[in-house]
Amino acid sequence: MALFLWLVPFCAPAAELTFATEPLQIISAGGKVHRLTVELAVDGAQRAQGLMNRRHMPRDRGMLFDFGETRQVMMWMKDTYLPLDMLFIARDGEVKTVRENAVPLSESIIASRVPVAFVLELNAGTVSRLGIAPGDIVDSQHISAAKP
Repeated sequence: MALFLWLVPFCAPAAELTFATEPLQIISAGGKVHRLTVELAVDGAQRAQGLMNRRHMPRDRGMLFDFGETRQVMMWMKDTYLPLDMLFIARDGEVKTVRENAVPLSESIIASRVPVAFVLELNAGTVSRLGIAPGDIVDSQHISAAKP
């Protein structure tokens, strides 16, 4: 089986894009439910732009990247001014890897370490504040529609 590495974003887009939004919930192992609103990055241009060049994101917001398939994912923070936490999520919604406090503007690779279908970017500190951990479940209309 071929291993696909994916670096997102590839380059800066020519113009700012718009993103659809939807409610999303994170269900912790203890049953606590955290509700957020996320922007959806579902096509190549949206995934490439992501949260680049933004200076603020409300506390109850995030961005959900859908890669359209399950594979190892690699992200970076180039041109991203917001410090972020990243949840790497399997097709069934299970959080597989958590990476906290990604450094703004860094070109260091942030890898999923395992094949995933989604990445949820949140403001840095959200993982710690909400107690999010691998094994928690992320659910939204978009994730539910992609479940096997």
